[in-house]
Amino acid sequence: MEPRLSGVGVIDKSFALLAALGERSPQTLAELVEATAFHKATAHRLAAALEVHGLVRRLDDGRYTLGFGWLEFASKVDGASRLVDLARPHLAELSASTGESAQLYVRDGSERVCVAVSESEHGLRTIVPVGRRLTLSLGSGAAVLRGEVSAQGFVESIAEREAGVASVSAPIMDGDGQLVAAISVSGPVDRMSEAPGERFGALLVAEAGRLSADLAC
Repeated sequence: MEPRLSGVGVIDKSFALLAALGERSPQTLAELVEATAFHKATAHRLAAALEVHGLVRRLDDGRYTLGFGWLEFASKVDGASRLVDLARPHLAELSASTGESAQLYVRDGSERVCVAVSESEHGLRTIVPVGRRLTLSLGSGAAVLRGEVSAQGFVESIAEREAGVASVSAPIMDGDGQLVAAISVSGPVDRMSEAPGERFGALLVAEAGRLSADLAC
């Protein structure tokens, strides 16, 4: 997806640098320059400033990676920390049961954000990093977050957001019956089949129900 711009140059450049580190870490200064297309002096200045605030960390070999300051911010996002903590064992169970990757998405305006993942052990697998923003118009997780769930309690998609990838998603509800997230299983169509909902839908809905029950406690 195209990067969003606020119009405040230093903020947009700082976020671009952080996003580059989020895509791949650690990176050398030269790699950051290539990833962001910034001048070397600009990339170095931004990385040094973000390091002061704990958002970027410099390793002993001089490479840069994301800093631990993000953990403090993440723990303070309303409801997100508890949701993610509760979701982790359910995602791990889904991944173990299906052999595929499992993700948890929340809605943020006109996008969805991946907030937790349990990756498949297969070499060929779906990889959606935590923090990745995706469109709310394509994919089974997007449909769930739009409130478009079938009578069976799940949504399936085949090569809708990405060629060769199939997914199944189900809603996560809080104690008040409000939709708070979408839980998904995704993988190559060759393994998921052309009917991923038929194969994994019931299992996913059951796990989604257990996570929703945990949230209601």
